[in-house]
Amino acid sequence: MNSTVEQEIDVAVPDDITTPRAKLVYYYLATNGGATADDIRSDLDISKGNALSIIGTLRERDHVERENGRYELRRVE
Repeated sequence: MNSTVEQEIDVAVPDDITTPRAKLVYYYLATNGGATADDIRSDLDISKGNALSIIGTLRERDHVERENGRYELRRVE
C-alpha cells in the first residue's frame, strides 16, 4: 500500500525571477533542498542546457549557490 505525505511549503519567489521555467526551478530547489543539474534536467524534463542556463541566471542574481556539486537556494541570514 502506498501512502502520500503532504507537506505545506511556503516559498516566496523573488520578484526578479519572472519566467515560468526559472520559477519552476526555484520552486524545485526550495522543495527538494537542492539538486544537481542532472536531477533538475531529469525531474523537470528540460534540457541540460536550459537547466544550466537557468541555474546560471539564478546564481548571478545571488539566489542559488553551488555546494558539493549540488545547487541550493542561498541562505538568507
